[in-house]
Amino acid sequence: MSRPLRVVVVILGTLLALVLGLAYPAIARGEAWRTVTTWLPLWLVVAVAGVVAPIVVWRMTLAQDAHTPTLRLPTVAPLVVGPRGLRAKLRDVPGMLRGAAIVLGLLAIARPQNVLRGEDSEERGIDIVIVLDLSGSMRALMGVENVPEQDQKRGAAPIKRLTRLETAKEVILDFVARRRTDRIGVVVFGRAAYVLSPPTLDKSLLSALVSKMELDLIDGNGTAIGDAVGTAVARLRRSSARSKAVILLTDGDSNAGAIAPDYAADLAQKQAVKVYPIQIGNGDEVDVMDGTDLFGQPHYVRAHFPVNPELLKRIAEKTGGEAFIATDRRGLEQSMHTILDRLEKTRFEAQSATMEDLFPFLLFPGVGLIALEALVRLLIVRRFP
Repeated sequence: MSRPLRVVVVILGTLLALVLGLAYPAIARGEAWRTVTTWLPLWLVVAVAGVVAPIVVWRMTLAQDAHTPTLRLPTVAPLVVGPRGLRAKLRDVPGMLRGAAIVLGLLAIARPQNVLRGEDSEERGIDIVIVLDLSGSMRALMGVENVPEQDQKRGAAPIKRLTRLETAKEVILDFVARRRTDRIGVVVFGRAAYVLSPPTLDKSLLSALVSKMELDLIDGNGTAIGDAVGTAVARLRRSSARSKAVILLTDGDSNAGAIAPDYAADLAQKQAVKVYPIQIGNGDEVDVMDGTDLFGQPHYVRAHFPVNPELLKRIAEKTGGEAFIATDRRGLEQSMHTILDRLEKTRFEAQSATMEDLFPFLLFPGVGLIALEALVRLLIVRRFP
């Protein structure tokens, strides 16, 4: 076989092996490849394959002639007219199979994906940012609901008293679980404010983040209400919802931060964000756990944490919201759900999709071609050093 004819055969053989390798993914997921997306740019993968595959094929086929031992004879007539075996005719097949396998492998590395199930649905919901106070005053114990008289006669077990932060976290987690169609974000603050999560529909992630919130994670030596409200408003600035709300949970007076609470309320008013402050506690002396005694029982001290209901009411009125006071868990839950009942609903698109990885459909035939190459080498070509 002449060298030019051999080049043509090698090229056509490699393309044929590639077509056979692509037949399986095409049959298995025919229509899915029309809307496929890849992690790596497809043009980059094709460019790399267009350089690497020809080099490999060339080195395993035509370039092998330079390493083949030769013997000089006075005449080649007996070799020309003599029979040629199958091994000589198939000596280029391993290189063709290897080149096609490399192309399939590179396409698999791009990790093509298909939207297995996607749907656009109109949901009724609102955009909410919950602002949680993490200042030191949240160590105080939350008030306990009155135990019904019949339960007292039955000797009901004493209710475990939780701190204000523990109670607020439980209420927030329950609130997040109930609000399926609302995008909810969380901002925490003490002496400064921090975004825990922007408004999102990923309630599992949001619940996990809220559960990890503890005192002393941030500087709690202060209550920056203005910074907290301003940060929450900034997260809602780009929202397209008609109803945007900030639920402020705090048990203290503003005494820190770079933004004045009234200025933060002005920002909220300009962005059409309603602020709903919920004051935890009424400013009376409360119990604060101060370690344990010799018998391991909790020891409490009385402390007073000042509040400023006038400030919270002023913020609510300026933004079109409403202020609440909660002295126990039940009051806190009722306050949060009352807020939602008074908010106007809005519509936004929520898209849910399940992505299917398609790279195995390219990887399997690529591995199959490599295995076929090994069999051809072992059983037919049988190259020797």
